[in-house]
Amino acid sequence: MTLKQCAQKVQDEVTSVRKIVSDLHAKLTKEGLVVWSAGNISQRLKSADLFVIKPSGIAYDELTPESMVVCDLNGNLVDGTHNPSSDTAAHAYVYRNMSDYVYGVVHTHSTYATAWAAAGEEIPCHLTMMADEFGGQIPLGPFAIVGDDSIGRGIVDTLKGSKSVAVLMQNHGPFTIGKDAKSAVKTAVMLEEVAKTTFIAKQIGSLVPIPKEIITKLHDRYQNVYGQ
Repeated sequence: MTLKQCAQKVQDEVTSVRKIVSDLHAKLTKEGLVVWSAGNISQRLKSADLFVIKPSGIAYDELTPESMVVCDLNGNLVDGTHNPSSDTAAHAYVYRNMSDYVYGVVHTHSTYATAWAAAGEEIPCHLTMMADEFGGQIPLGPFAIVGDDSIGRGIVDTLKGSKSVAVLMQNHGPFTIGKDAKSAVKTAVMLEEVAKTTFIAKQIGSLVPIPKEIITKLHDRYQNVYGQ
């Protein structure tokens, strides 16, 4: 299948999502979550079993909507002039196995979150902001090699049944999920903030726990009441 063989509404959505994904990559550099060409963002289409993802090895300041590539949910290239990201198989696995609510995936190598991953530790929930956004601790996923769907399997196995929308893949770095790419980027920004704050707090002294029932209440309020 090629993109030209798809319905016009699919082609139109691809054009829109390519711009969205391209623009969001600029936010990763602005927030200091990536360097050079590391990391990636993808967004799944609503109109077809396809997703748009960053091309492999292209520096962030060279990215354009046209350089974004389109893949099917098995990670096969459908449209684009570049090779897709080396994490494409992982993104595809997440979309296939969390298809009821995940339409955005983000991977960064943000310093503090990646440091927790390197130490092989989950981030404990000792901040109300963590309770709000993640509903508890940031879980640690298994070690997995880049290139096939092993990382995707680790993400799904760790996050299915969890309230968290972020996982620290051991010795690798953070992945976040969301209802679209923008929400997954927001989560990546929040994740780095709580990873940094919790690390600093540990240098000051012992972390003060939040009771589980309070974490549940905070998460419910933030997800269902907070904002507009």
